[in-house]
Amino acid sequence: MRGEGAVVWDDQGNDYIDGLASLWYCNVGHGRWEIVDFVASQMAVLENYNTFDIYTNDTVERLAAFIAAAAPMNDSRIFFTSSGTEAVETALKLARLTTTLREPDHGEETKRVAFAGRVNSYHGVAYGGLSVQGLPLNKQYFGPLLPVSYQIDAHDFSALETLFAEHGHELSAFITEPVQGAGGVFPSVDGYLQRVRQLCDEHDVLLIFDEVITGFGRLGSWFGAAYYDVVPDMITFAKACTSGYLPLGGVVVGEKVLDVIEADPNFLLRHGYTYSGHPTACAAALANCAILAEENLFARTKIIAERLGQPLHALAKSGAVAEARGIEGIWAVGLHPHQSAVEVRNKMLKQGVIARPIGTAAIAFCPPLVISEEQLDRCAEAVTNAVADLA
Repeated sequence: MRGEGAVVWDDQGNDYIDGLASLWYCNVGHGRWEIVDFVASQMAVLENYNTFDIYTNDTVERLAAFIAAAAPMNDSRIFFTSSGTEAVETALKLARLTTTLREPDHGEETKRVAFAGRVNSYHGVAYGGLSVQGLPLNKQYFGPLLPVSYQIDAHDFSALETLFAEHGHELSAFITEPVQGAGGVFPSVDGYLQRVRQLCDEHDVLLIFDEVITGFGRLGSWFGAAYYDVVPDMITFAKACTSGYLPLGGVVVGEKVLDVIEADPNFLLRHGYTYSGHPTACAAALANCAILAEENLFARTKIIAERLGQPLHALAKSGAVAEARGIEGIWAVGLHPHQSAVEVRNKMLKQGVIARPIGTAAIAFCPPLVISEEQLDRCAEAVTNAVADLA
């Protein structure tokens, strides 16, 4: 198999438009030799060295400074991981740590041990992220998870108000995606995230934005927080920070957390991963971010919304599918109960287009930002034809 731009080829030589950027991440497209060459040059100098204790490297320092400057928080710091899952686990631990250190005696008996999130949310498949996500099927058969975690309706202001009124004193953090991705592509409704921010401030609860999908261009800016004009306390990122060329993730840590955990100069943060700050992965991120900026790829999200989003809305208006939803560079069609997402996906594959079936009810698109107008038209045509063929 191979890939170039927004196209991939299988082992039989068949080509496909990559309508999901592999798995929500290949924003700059496949086959970018700028990244390959820069990664190779980094490996020739220093392939890796740990960033524990007193150690660091120039490449991770450059990337950390860049991300901190791009993030919406003032004076943030970056904790690097190898994935979005690790980033979520780190953010949850930092939230618990902050809550504990704020207690007068730094006791472990703090009442603020709970987390809250939204139905249909996805936050990885490790223990903490699985506990706080709102996809029940992912939790089946794994036994007890975190004992105190609340999920509320993803768009209901009343449920949000009730959550904080009844449980605000228990909460360590509220975690949310600006746009729910793996749960079916559900953008946040107007004003919702702003109200979450207000309630978190009123109840002294940390706000975590899970931007593993929305970060690094998907909503037309470095972070989706800028699109929604909300400043969270932590942001998790991964996927498109390297466009998937190498595994890398992290947490942007804001002042509300830093002011607590850095207050005592003798405090040691006993948390980290073997490959945190991996210089070769960070080199991939630097090269990837340079392409995003130099080619003005953020502007492409408007074109995706026009050439893909508008036809999907027209398809929904015709009644062929139940609904279309999305913003900027991420879209989906919601299917009628009698329609099968897997069957629609399979029909699309025969037309040379890759999309993602989510459960039985949705077909998702999250194409590389380099995708052409003609390729976007083919994506829209493929789902239209697939639905018609199965009618």
